[in-house]
Amino acid sequence: MNPKLQLLGFSLLAVLVVHPFSLAQETEPARDSDSRILQTVTVTSQQREQNIQDVPISLQVVTSDQIDTLAADDIGDLDMFIPGLSVSNNSPTQPRFSIRGISTSDFGVGTDPAVGIYVDGIYAARSGASLLAFNDVERIEVIKGPQGTLFGRNSAAGAVSITTRKPNKEFEASGGLRLGEFGKQRVEGLLNLPAAENVFVRLNAVVNKRDGLYKDSVTGEDYKREDSWALKAALRVDISENTVLDVSITHDELDQDARPAIGIVAIPDAPNTPPTTVNTANYLNPFTVPIRNDAVGNGERRKLDEFVISVSHRLPRYTITSITAYRTFDTNNREDEDGTNRKDLYFDTNNVESNKSFYQELRFAGNTDQIDWIAGASYFDEDADQRSDTYTYTDSINTLVKNSTPLGPIFTNLENQLLRPLQRSETVLGHSWSEDMINTGSYQAFALFADVIFQYSDKMNVTFGVRYTEDKKAFSWLNDGRSAPTLDAALKSLHDDGVLAQAQVTPENFQFDAIFDLTSGVSGVPCDNGVRIGEGVKCELKDSWSNLSPRLVMDYQFNDDLMAYFSIARGYKAGGFNSVEVGSRFENEEVSNIEVGVKSLDIARNLRYSGSLFRYVYDDKQAVRLVNSVPGSNVPQYLVETSDEKGLGIDLLVEWVPSDDWFLYYNAQYIDLTFKRRVTRAGVDLSGEPTGEPNWSFVLGGSYAYDLVKNGEIEVNLSHAYTGKRRCNRESSQQGDCASYGTFAVGQEQSRTDLRGYWVSSDQRVKAGLFISNLFDNQYVSGINNITTSNLGTPFVGLTEPQTWGIDVKWKY
Repeated sequence: MNPKLQLLGFSLLAVLVVHPFSLAQETEPARDSDSRILQTVTVTSQQREQNIQDVPISLQVVTSDQIDTLAADDIGDLDMFIPGLSVSNNSPTQPRFSIRGISTSDFGVGTDPAVGIYVDGIYAARSGASLLAFNDVERIEVIKGPQGTLFGRNSAAGAVSITTRKPNKEFEASGGLRLGEFGKQRVEGLLNLPAAENVFVRLNAVVNKRDGLYKDSVTGEDYKREDSWALKAALRVDISENTVLDVSITHDELDQDARPAIGIVAIPDAPNTPPTTVNTANYLNPFTVPIRNDAVGNGERRKLDEFVISVSHRLPRYTITSITAYRTFDTNNREDEDGTNRKDLYFDTNNVESNKSFYQELRFAGNTDQIDWIAGASYFDEDADQRSDTYTYTDSINTLVKNSTPLGPIFTNLENQLLRPLQRSETVLGHSWSEDMINTGSYQAFALFADVIFQYSDKMNVTFGVRYTEDKKAFSWLNDGRSAPTLDAALKSLHDDGVLAQAQVTPENFQFDAIFDLTSGVSGVPCDNGVRIGEGVKCELKDSWSNLSPRLVMDYQFNDDLMAYFSIARGYKAGGFNSVEVGSRFENEEVSNIEVGVKSLDIARNLRYSGSLFRYVYDDKQAVRLVNSVPGSNVPQYLVETSDEKGLGIDLLVEWVPSDDWFLYYNAQYIDLTFKRRVTRAGVDLSGEPTGEPNWSFVLGGSYAYDLVKNGEIEVNLSHAYTGKRRCNRESSQQGDCASYGTFAVGQEQSRTDLRGYWVSSDQRVKAGLFISNLFDNQYVSGINNITTSNLGTPFVGLTEPQTWGIDVKWKY
C-alpha cells in the first residue's frame, strides 16, 4: 500500500482509539449569544431529516452561503471545491459527473450516468437536464459511495442531492445583482407570500448572461458566451393538521455558445494542402494561438420544464408520502470539431436530444423507540430521442479520402482532370455533406425498497436496507445515409450529359458514407425486429435487467462527541445500449463498497471532523474510447470497452472555529484507482495500470469576520483548491486526457484560488461585496480532442476558465 495512504489509515485508527478517552471529560464552555459556533447541519441523505453527525455515510454539504462565496452559477462552478466530485461542464447540455473516480463517458441516450443527480428528491434523468442554474438552493449534499439502496439505480458512484427552499408562512422578498468582467450580468429575485391562512406561495427567478471569454482572430466573434434564465413557482397548502400538499413548476432555458475548438497545429496557407500527419512535437501553445472556428449555427441550447406534486399525510403510526413528477427537455449542441476556418478541413457535430420522463413514488416512514424505518415503491418511465448529426463539405470529404484511402483526392481529381478541361460550369467541391445517426429509447423502471435503522443499544445502531429494481428498455438505431443534395444535382447533370462516363464513374459511386458507414463491419448482424444492420435500416433491441442493492451499516457512539461506523453497500448502473455502436448492448454495472469512518463534533474546541477509509470494486464498467480505425469507417470512431476497476482511498473533512472571528476548513481525498481487468480492442492489456484518476485532491480555506458593531460586519473568504496530476496509462495519449508536450501538458496538477470580501448590514438585510475567481489566473488544458487528428490533421483543445472578477449585492426584506 502507498505509504501516504498507510499513514492516513493509521491516523484514522488513532482517532478511533484515543479520542473517546481524551475528550470524555470535556464540558461545553459558556458562550455569548453573538459568538460564532459550528451550526447544526440537517441532511436527507438517508431519505430522512437527520443531523449530519448522525449519518454513517461519507458526504459533503454545500450551503447557499458557500455557493455565494464561490460566485457559482451552477454545480459545475463548484467542481474543484468538492474533493472526490468532478464535474466536466464545458458543454452544459452534456456534462459528466464523477465521484471517487467513477463516471460514465458515454454521451448517448442508450446508457445512464453513474452519478445520480436529484433535485428535491426527483431523479434528473439524463445529464443534459442535470446542470441547472442555482435558483433558491438551500443546500447540496454530495453523497459518496454506491447509493443503490437509498437512491436506486444509476447511483453506483454516489449521488448529488440538491434541495431548494419551500414556501413558508413568513413574508419574504429578496433580490440579487452580480456584475463582473466579460460583461457578466446575473439578476435574481424571490418572493414568498402567505396567500391565505394555510396557503403559501414562493416565486423565484434568475437571469444569467456573459460576453465571450475568447474572440475569433478572423471574424472577431465572441466564444463562450453565456445566456440562461430560470423560473420556479411553488405552492404549499396545509390541507389539515396532518396533510401537506406541495406543488412546483420549473422552467429552465439556455441559449449560448458551444465550446470553442482551439487548434494546436500549424495549417498551410495554400488551400487544399492540409497536414497529412501530425507531429506532437510541433504542437502550438494553445494559450497564445489565434482561434479560428467556422461552425455554421454554432450554439448550445436547452429548454426544460418540470411539474412536481407531493402529498404527505401523517397517520398515528407512520407517514405516507406520494411524489409525482413530469419533466421534458430539449437540447442541441452544435460545435466546431476541427479548430480551423478552412472548408477543406471543416467538420462539426450537433447532438440533438428530446426527453420526456414521468416519476411516481409512494413512501411510508415511521419510527418507534428502537426502530426508524422507511419503505416504498417507485415507477419511472422515460422516452428519449437523440440525433447525432455531422456536417462537413465535399472539400473535407476530399481531404479525408485522400488521407485515409488509396483513392486520393477524388473530388479534386475529378475537377482537375475532367470538369475544368471540359470547361463545365458544375463543380463537385463546396457542397454541404451531412450524415446522422438517429437513436430512440423507451425505458421503464420499477422498484421496491426498505431501510431500517435499529437501535441495538444506547450507543449502537444497526442499519439494513435493500432495494429491488427491474428495468425494461427498448432502443433503436437508424442511419439513412449521407445527405448532399446540391452535389447530387451536379452529378446528375454531369451523368445526363455523359461527362461522368468519361471518368468511368456514376453518381452511385459518390453515395458512400464517410462517418457512419454501415455497409461493412457490423452489416448483416440481426436485430430483435428481424432486420439486419445496414444503411437505411432501423435496428431495434429490447432487454430487461434486474438488481438487488443491499446495504448493512453499524455505527457506534463512543460519547457525545464521537461516532464511528462500518458499512457494506452495493450500487449499480442499469444495463442498456451503446449509441455509438449499432446493435450493441451491455449488462448491469455493479459496484461493491466497504467503508469505515468516524465523525466528531468537539463542542469544547468548536471543531468538527470526519474521515473514512473506503475500498470498492466496480465490475463491467462501460467506457467510450476513441479508436483510430474501425472496419467500415474512414474516420476515428468512439467504441465501447468494458473493464473492472478497483479503488482504495480516504476522505477527510475538518471544520474549525478557533475564535469568534475565524472559520477554517480542510477537505481532502486520496484515492488509488486502477484497472482490475482491462484489455483494449487492440489487445493491449491495461490490467493493474491507473485509470487516470489523480491520487490527491483537497480544498483549504477560511474566512475572517470583522465586527463593525452598529455598522455591520466585514467578512473575507479565501478558498484554495488543488487537484493532483492525472495518472497516465498506455492509452491516455490517444484519449487526449493525459500527456505532456513541448508547449503544454494535459492532466497536469491544477490549482485554483478564489477570494471574496463583503459587507453585511447589522440587520442582515443587505450584503455587498467583491469576488475574484481564479485569483492567480491559472489556466489549464482540459483535454485534447483527436476525433479529426488522423484524417484531417486537426487536433484541438479546450481550456479551463481564466481569472474573472466582479461585484454583487443582495438584499432581503
